[in-house]
Amino acid sequence: MFYEILIVVYLIVALMLIGMVLIQQGKGADMGASFGGGGSNTVFGSTGSGNFMTRTTAILATLFFVISLILGNQTSETEKKVDQWEQLEQSAADADVPVAEKQQESDVPN
Repeated sequence: MFYEILIVVYLIVALMLIGMVLIQQGKGADMGASFGGGGSNTVFGSTGSGNFMTRTTAILATLFFVISLILGNQTSETEKKVDQWEQLEQSAADADVPVAEKQQESDVPN
């Protein structure tokens, strides 16, 4: 149950982190505004969003890595299930062959 909750939280944190990175302006965005671009004003002011967005991105990135480590630790302790498709050759060799067919095959000369 804990694993499933962590997966959902992990997905939400990852999507929020992607959103925060895409919302942020690049370092060169202010340079264009000084030449008359005028696009540097944001909802939080021209410089007020830097601290908020930078801190939020750092917190989300830290959560992302911590949850990644926890999930990796939990899955490393579980036993890996064997895929049935990987054992096709082995299961064909171990297949139950009726005794009558085995005797007939042994009677046939090579």
